[in-house]
Amino acid sequence: MEKEKEENLLSNKNGDETKFPLCKYGSNCYRKNPDHFKQFSHPKRKPDINIDSSPKKKRKIDDDSQESETPPSENKEEKNKVEEENNTEESKEEGKGNEGKSNENEVVLECPPTPPSMDIKEEIEWKFKVFMPQDFYDFWDFCKTQNESSPSDALIDLGLQLVGPYDVLSGKLSATKNKRPNYVLHYRYYYDPPEFQTVVKGDDDSQFHLGYYRDEPKKAPVFVASNKSKVNNLFTPQGENLFAATKLQLDVAIGKIKDSKKKQSLEKLSKELCGFAKKHDYSLDVKTAAMKARERLVVAKTFHSAGIVVKVDENDVGYRPIPETNASLKKMFKSIADSKNEEVRMKKFEALQELTTIVQFANDECDYGQGYELGLDLFSYGGDVFHKTIKNLLSVAYQLLEREEFWEILEAHLAQRNVDNVSQL
Repeated sequence: MEKEKEENLLSNKNGDETKFPLCKYGSNCYRKNPDHFKQFSHPKRKPDINIDSSPKKKRKIDDDSQESETPPSENKEEKNKVEEENNTEESKEEGKGNEGKSNENEVVLECPPTPPSMDIKEEIEWKFKVFMPQDFYDFWDFCKTQNESSPSDALIDLGLQLVGPYDVLSGKLSATKNKRPNYVLHYRYYYDPPEFQTVVKGDDDSQFHLGYYRDEPKKAPVFVASNKSKVNNLFTPQGENLFAATKLQLDVAIGKIKDSKKKQSLEKLSKELCGFAKKHDYSLDVKTAAMKARERLVVAKTFHSAGIVVKVDENDVGYRPIPETNASLKKMFKSIADSKNEEVRMKKFEALQELTTIVQFANDECDYGQGYELGLDLFSYGGDVFHKTIKNLLSVAYQLLEREEFWEILEAHLAQRNVDNVSQL
């Protein structure tokens, strides 16, 4: 009997018709609780891309050298049904659509209404496609001790402000009267890869910002990193948590400041932050043992320097290097981007096309990391001319690596990749 129940539950999860009543969210249902699937049935989604993942003999490439479909779209009929049920109440709080300008030929993905009955952690995960670690919430509590009425502004004297997912905690995203925000784009800067989620902004001149960098969407971040989007595409580790990253910013600011009164204020803030972090057992080290352990797993540094981690088995299957150095790749990309006309550009594109063909061989032989690296390098280099190739490479890579949430983020970002307008408020 128990086995029969499990089979019914599995059938229900896979979207088959059962004796259960239809869930009102249909194939768009966000719930993960098994009890929910015991009570309601869910229509089938369109099938995923059929990719043969059976192990094959690895194709060798000289060790001395250094277009697939996108994930299926949601059923439009079901999506419209959900929006009709929720749109009236949600639009009062969040509005509809996307803010900002996009290219005429690009599709801006609409963000559906927020499902009801979510706690705050579920809501943030649903909106941003990744969950926030405990230090995210504890750091908010610390900022409350500094500015109870507006925790987001608690670090203004340091030139920092809490943004991104923190705008859900503050209520700013719910209170917006503009079109419904596309949440994954909220404070997503030009060079931010899907693996990075901004939570703190600095000055607008350099677009300094801090955020979590993670290797997998369903796992905890591996460190907090910083980037200056108007300066470069590099992401620099700042510690394992927000307390360590903020302490580092305080140390730098205190060392530079000459105004004695402001210096005393920042020293007081630093002391209180250290006390709070110690009480809650957060390391303030810039590089922890866990971060060092992760460095040993990095298979390629990538242009953004944070590196990528993919599973490599005992037979060394999982990653093979791109047969070009970073310097030669940048030279190749530059020649394409700077082409004087379309004819010249197509000719220059031939070298990149050869690399994408090599990536296809690598994918066939289960070395998924190569296409992942090349796709991220193209994204970090920047330029609309590479968007189609980026989509082709990373839509496949993220699916093969089972990191589909990163693809959802990237797809929205490429459709609306703004340099200046990063806030969805």
